[in-house]
Amino acid sequence: MDSDRLADCDTMAPDEPNDHRWEDWTWDETVFRGTAAYYRKGREPYSRGLGQALAERIDLAGPSRLLDVGCGPGIVALLFASLFERVVGLDPDPDMLHEARRVADETQVVNATWVQMRAEDLPGSFGTFRVITFAQSFHWMDRPRVASAARQMVESDGAVVQIDVLADRRPPDGPHPGVPEAAIDELRRRWLGTDRRAGQGFRNTSPSEEDEVFRAAGFAPEEIVIVPDRRILERSVDDVVARVLSTSSTAPHLFGDRLDEFVNDLRGLLLSHSPGGYFSVALSDNRLLIRRPI
Repeated sequence: MDSDRLADCDTMAPDEPNDHRWEDWTWDETVFRGTAAYYRKGREPYSRGLGQALAERIDLAGPSRLLDVGCGPGIVALLFASLFERVVGLDPDPDMLHEARRVADETQVVNATWVQMRAEDLPGSFGTFRVITFAQSFHWMDRPRVASAARQMVESDGAVVQIDVLADRRPPDGPHPGVPEAAIDELRRRWLGTDRRAGQGFRNTSPSEEDEVFRAAGFAPEEIVIVPDRRILERSVDDVVARVLSTSSTAPHLFGDRLDEFVNDLRGLLLSHSPGGYFSVALSDNRLLIRRPI
């Protein structure tokens, strides 16, 4: 998703069809429609050491600004806010930005600004930034165009940083069963068909070789930093339902007026695998892909 693909369930399983590839997909504003309300509850957290790892490798001294592109509900922007003088979160989905503002207010983060805009419309008039982040978002964008814009906007001593999750799922080794991922995907297929939905279209694959994209835009080869996270989380049925509804391929709008029926089916499936209503989830390590301008 590219490890970006993991969180949005965008990878192509071995028995997926080979049509509806990412190259053929066209972005539309409904891709994440309705998911914002489920995002924070459903998505698994990033490593607690992510901010420290960033600060150890990029000089953030003095006035510094962060631009988080494709910020969603502000999870990374707010996680890093204390490291910067100003933070700008940019996303095309107004509901995501509403959620980001809500959480910023609740947590008293006062140095963040939220802008509704597609990444393809950068650089705009934002000026330059010490750090520009893409947290599991870059694969949705016109990558060469956005990488070129990022090169214009990053300071000479700054960096563009992709943040993703390593696809190294391990057995949960906890007190509860693991989440039945294969059964959940089969339920998706029964409701929405074999091809993975993405807004008004279908998208069964995601791009890779992003280091080549950034190098072509004027960046040095990537520096890879692994940020460990070996926690075992306890996740309720409600948490897992929220995670499913937070993804593009099972976004709430795709079910129309039958959303409640799908959720009931999903709850029944989950309870059949764990009658107690809880699951153990082993978190994967995170990864920073740091790219400095040349």
